[in-house]
Amino acid sequence: MIKIRRSADRGLADLDWLHSQHSFSFADYHDPKQMGFGPLRVINEDQIKPDTGFGTHGHQDMEILSYILKGELEHKDDMGNGSIIRPGEIQRMSAGKGVRHSESNPSLTKANHFFQIWIEPDQFRIQPSYEQNKIPVGSREGKLCLVGSPEGRGHSVTIHQDVELYCSILSSGDTVAHQIAKGRCVWVQLASGTIEINKVPLANGDGAAVIEEPFIEINAIVESEFLLFDLVQ
Repeated sequence: MIKIRRSADRGLADLDWLHSQHSFSFADYHDPKQMGFGPLRVINEDQIKPDTGFGTHGHQDMEILSYILKGELEHKDDMGNGSIIRPGEIQRMSAGKGVRHSESNPSLTKANHFFQIWIEPDQFRIQPSYEQNKIPVGSREGKLCLVGSPEGRGHSVTIHQDVELYCSILSSGDTVAHQIAKGRCVWVQLASGTIEINKVPLANGDGAAVIEEPFIEINAIVESEFLLFDLVQ
């Protein structure tokens, strides 16, 4: 079964400094039918205007990831980390027993564009930690590239949950396939372009829950970028 979450049906926060579309319930947007997908709790597609951002605030017991589409995201936290995240990089912060951080757009002229992702961990009250990895050049073009996993395999960041996160950039006509083990499911989030999942079409910004399917085949109709989450049901 493939259930589509259309982009236009997402929650929306349109502020003077932030444009954010919520796949699942978040902040002032609440839909009891859209509370997450397995341990995947938040997928926000955010665009922060220049020289603004999320001020310092706190979190506990959540895996928070950022995947940059355009521009830059500046991170600071009370663990002493300070960095700029750019396209081609993946960031992971484990809030654990408590962390305070800020995320902002350091550019004075251009908005940024990124996915903010929250995953419920399988361990609570752990020591907070931070990780930022480069995605190897060419590793996501025409294929699925692992960028998050429980063991931090390869160049992936370590997620404290039984979740594998892949990214991909496909040219028109490219196809990738992904096997789904028994007892697992998949969420696909399309960042740009148009794709088909087992011949079911998705347009820019759409998401798809894939349940009780042994595999999926993703075909790009035009150049497309997407994330794929392989999760426990």
